[in-house]
Amino acid sequence: MKILHTSDWHLGRTLYGRSRQREFELFLDWLASLVESRGIEVLIVSGDIFDTTTPSNASQRLYYRFLHRIALSPESSCRHVIIIGGNHDSPSFLDAPKDLLRSFDVHVLGAMNGDPADEVLVLRDADGEPEAVVCAVPYLRDRDIRTVEAGESMEDKNRKLIEGVTRHYAEVARIAEERRQSIGLDIPVIATGHLFTAGGVKLEDDGVRPIYVGTLAQINASAFPASLDYVALGHLHVPQRVGGEERLRYSGSPIPMGFGESKQRKLVLEVEFEGRVPTVSEIEVPCFQPLEKLAGSLDDVTAAIAALRSAGSSAWLEIDYRGDQPAAVVQETFEAAVEGSLLEIRRIRNNRSLRQALGQLDADETLEQLDPDVVFERCLDVREIDEALRPALLESYREVLRSIHEKDVRADENGVSA
Repeated sequence: MKILHTSDWHLGRTLYGRSRQREFELFLDWLASLVESRGIEVLIVSGDIFDTTTPSNASQRLYYRFLHRIALSPESSCRHVIIIGGNHDSPSFLDAPKDLLRSFDVHVLGAMNGDPADEVLVLRDADGEPEAVVCAVPYLRDRDIRTVEAGESMEDKNRKLIEGVTRHYAEVARIAEERRQSIGLDIPVIATGHLFTAGGVKLEDDGVRPIYVGTLAQINASAFPASLDYVALGHLHVPQRVGGEERLRYSGSPIPMGFGESKQRKLVLEVEFEGRVPTVSEIEVPCFQPLEKLAGSLDDVTAAIAALRSAGSSAWLEIDYRGDQPAAVVQETFEAAVEGSLLEIRRIRNNRSLRQALGQLDADETLEQLDPDVVFERCLDVREIDEALRPALLESYREVLRSIHEKDVRADENGVSA
């Protein structure tokens, strides 16, 4: 049995206001062709199908056109598609057509519904014989796995979240093992998941944050019972193993979600079983839209742009300008450098503006390294705000930050991605 594991498509995502619809279209066409050419029998998509809970009509068309091709094309050998909801997805949107899609062996689980047995599926081969048991576990929301108690500490919340996730996987694994034993065949047990594991690697600018808002809860490899022969994970955009285990894998996002991922090797994972032992092969996803990060002085960056022009590059550019020229001069210089080429500037970061705004002391200091209070205090310094006014202003600032955090927590508890 051949399985293809992918995740984190984020259909509808933009890059500094630029549509990426063409990239998503090319990726899904490539993926469908890959399924056909490699004889894939089961496709698993481990969450974050869409980038928002309200996907555009264009993103929905891409999604359903892809499923139609996979499920109904005579060239497709794919018997089953497993789709789980991620933290960016709307469970109700994904689940709305699930009964219709099930008739085409497309199994969708947008969210936990209260009965773990509903997440355990038995997949059958072309002759109707059982070939695998799948624990299709979606993103487990805070409210699904944790009971809130008055006065609990952050440590209590983290502990209860981890215990809830671990308990859920133990339960679905138990149900799956019972079904496998009742079938009487030594078929593999596969699980899905959309979560942040301990030690997981992420990159700058990939848009990934801790999945449970306001906590540091991360799940250890020990949360996945040994009876699970392969766990197809989503949420982290970097392809990786969990705890060094071959059976616990993130496929990563198929296209760079930001310039921080511009040099990353993007993959989908082919998993082939001999009995219950998986063999994982990495298949590289083509680059459909190159991204380039350029940094330096005016001369450094214009020289790099000239080299890209000479090579016929059509890259989108993020430029980290390091100098003291005014923003208008920087903008005009770089736009003139790309004029008439296939290159497109998506963002210019101007360190001069940052230093002026924050009273930066160290040339290598970045905004990300600074505590929010420090940022605000430096702004007060630059504007020479009276010392007597500062305590009240700082408290107001902190109140704004608290209100934003509380809004994020409510959104997470209501199943809405930030």
